[in-house]
Amino acid sequence: MVDIEFRPLGLGGPQVSTIGLGCNNFGRIGTATEDQKGTNALISEAITLGVTLFDTADMYGGAPGVSESLMGVALHGHRDSVFLGTKFGHDGVDMGIAPGAPKGSRAYIREALEGSLRRLQTDRVDLYQMHTPDPQTPIEETIAALDELVDEGRVIHYGHSNFSADQIDAAAAAGRFVSSQNEYSLLARNIEADVLPAINRNHLGLLPYFPLQNGLLTGKFTRTEHPVDSRIMRQRPHIAENAPWDVLEAYEAFCDARGITMLEATFGWLLAQPGLSSVIAGTTKPEQLRQNAAASTAWKPSSEEIARVSAIFD
Repeated sequence: MVDIEFRPLGLGGPQVSTIGLGCNNFGRIGTATEDQKGTNALISEAITLGVTLFDTADMYGGAPGVSESLMGVALHGHRDSVFLGTKFGHDGVDMGIAPGAPKGSRAYIREALEGSLRRLQTDRVDLYQMHTPDPQTPIEETIAALDELVDEGRVIHYGHSNFSADQIDAAAAAGRFVSSQNEYSLLARNIEADVLPAINRNHLGLLPYFPLQNGLLTGKFTRTEHPVDSRIMRQRPHIAENAPWDVLEAYEAFCDARGITMLEATFGWLLAQPGLSSVIAGTTKPEQLRQNAAASTAWKPSSEEIARVSAIFD
């Protein structure tokens, strides 16, 4: 059994598992979690392993709301065992609620939460995250609405996602956000310039998404061999075809020299980054989740090794 590790979500925040379960693929046709049976199996395995952080959104799944609905059934009898996060207000998806209301407004947030609570079959969300910034609504109004929900006990903590450095600073000055979710991996390090420093100076917990870059950082793909049954090769084959193979092969050589896998090195490097609370890794199969859980504790890199890995991808 893997000994899952835990960290605080932000300064003095709640303890969460350092590996989180990303739930975007629940209900997607062609995945192992396309139906209730597969979703139940994966969530049961996560709970057995000791993974506590579950991350979804109102628009996740094969259609908006599907991921939350599948999770609501799968979590029957287990709600108190997990730290449940969801999101509202993605600027690219119409959820059909609060017509005309900006997605950071009080009216929108309250109606969005009602829908999420209903689908998730719960009375509270542990981490309610603003999915994308809303330029139409002052952040103070958004925070006031979230604070109301905290006071009502229906939201325990709140965070944001995809904010810029300036937006992170403004939000921190006005409210009590605990986390920031941003794309971050060895192949996507743009946030290191200004977003990551903003996250750290405001004592937020970083929750990176796409940490494995669709499997490119796991060692499952090579320049000449791509798993033909993988979801990526079925849906987005260009990701593997256009990958930076010279860089990835140098990374593989680094790992081979140390007797570790690329998956172990990827988790080890991420978890060594300042302010990082939990790695949100999407998966659909229990065996993949077990591999991720084992990898999350397998390699504790030295500062020199962290620098060498970073240099490979510079």
